[in-house]
Amino acid sequence: MPERVKIFDTTLRDGEQSPGASMNTNEKMRLAVQLEKLGVDIIEAGFPAASEGDFEAVSEIAKRVKNSEIAGLARTSKQDIDLAWGAVRHAAKPRIHTFIATSDLHLKYKLKMNREEVLNAAVDAVKYAKSLTDNVEFSAEDGSRSDRDYLCQVFGAAIEAGATTVNLPDTVGYAIPDEFAELVKYVMANTPNMHKATLSVHCHNDLGLATANTIAAIQVGARQAEVTINGIGERAGNTSMEEVVMALQTRQNLMPFETGIQTAHLYPTSRLVSMITGIMVQPNKAIVGANAFAHEAGIHQDGVLKNPMTYEIMKPETIGLSRNQLVLGKHSGRHALHTHLKGLGYDLSEEELKIVFKQFKNLADKKKHVMDEDLEALVTEGVLRTAEVFSLEYLHVTCGTTVMPMASVKLAINGRSVKGANYGNGPIDSAFNTIAQLTGASAELLRFTVSALTGGTDAQGEVTVRLRENGLVALGRGSDPDIITASAKAYINGLNRLEYLKAHPLKASQTL
Repeated sequence: MPERVKIFDTTLRDGEQSPGASMNTNEKMRLAVQLEKLGVDIIEAGFPAASEGDFEAVSEIAKRVKNSEIAGLARTSKQDIDLAWGAVRHAAKPRIHTFIATSDLHLKYKLKMNREEVLNAAVDAVKYAKSLTDNVEFSAEDGSRSDRDYLCQVFGAAIEAGATTVNLPDTVGYAIPDEFAELVKYVMANTPNMHKATLSVHCHNDLGLATANTIAAIQVGARQAEVTINGIGERAGNTSMEEVVMALQTRQNLMPFETGIQTAHLYPTSRLVSMITGIMVQPNKAIVGANAFAHEAGIHQDGVLKNPMTYEIMKPETIGLSRNQLVLGKHSGRHALHTHLKGLGYDLSEEELKIVFKQFKNLADKKKHVMDEDLEALVTEGVLRTAEVFSLEYLHVTCGTTVMPMASVKLAINGRSVKGANYGNGPIDSAFNTIAQLTGASAELLRFTVSALTGGTDAQGEVTVRLRENGLVALGRGSDPDIITASAKAYINGLNRLEYLKAHPLKASQTL
């Protein structure tokens, strides 16, 4: 039997630290349910001490998810651990994940503590967490730049105090594979009682080596990989789950390990994360990028037609990417839509289906064929964005070569309708100016991106914006067959995310 590698997903915690990628409780819940369906062993649902919103989200996820362990992050303080336990205690399989930095650099400049003080803090935190649950993980932040012998001493003390998992993070993505593998081997060989705990690794992608470092660590003894969907996370991101899982599955001859991941759900989960966060997957992204199974060169196309293995080392169906998409149209019924959405990973309630079906019919009247990407956009617009502060009721734009562009907009603000009009340099600028006027927003537009969800001149336009206000950064995303309407939706979505960040300010650092 192949050895099992546990998959610890931190998309909801570390992944959410991508600039602007904040998620509300409803979005986090939707993603957590999908991660459970994917077969993730441990879902790090958040950092309960960071904000009231994070505590609420972790608590709700803990109540809902039954098959995956639910972890809450905590610094080595009793208050943090109490909040983490308060949030995850409802879970069928709760875990407390506590951490402190161990590198001399962090000790001197960030913590202003000596080695003995950090060791004692780690032991006290693990002991206290252990009094609440048997499932305790300890992480040595900046472990890859820590003194090896001190790192082993801290890990050994944490295990003695009750930690069942010890995590070695490459916090700033500094390590290279051979070096990281050597460090893992050293830790495995020189940590007292290492056989009593699982060694985990948590790598960042600052040098583009997160997946390589994680694979190298697994090959020499690590048995838990901490990852995110699409590799999202602060700075250059985290280790990509889909890359690690498919590397292990594809190269069984060199890595005879197994995971519990149901790989057919990888692509739908990737799309869901992209839809929720507004962070698009780059076309050449491994495994889940739009070009991952595309073959343009004639010699490649010829080879794939004769035998797919000539240029495809894995089947697209393995990750849930079907070559034959079911195309829906205006004559498709509610049952067909519900069945197809289930296949995409969206198990909607009757009320949610009613909302999406109405939007589907409206879109089908405008487009001849409704594709998977269109349906995902409808779910995002109709289901995931409920109970927002601002919503668009109507938009009317006048523009052309001989008139001053003007937009008339009607918004619902906390359920109350307001309307107004304003001018701009173009139709989108005038729409943004009117929305800003109605909402009182002073956000700076940092980025504006337009793309098409599908091919064809009737494709829905997808707009992504990045907004900044008072140091807060949020991404907004909108889609519509009309690109100006899509732009207004994206701007409003970004403003809603800023409102969420204002209402749930982070109170604590959560870097690993």
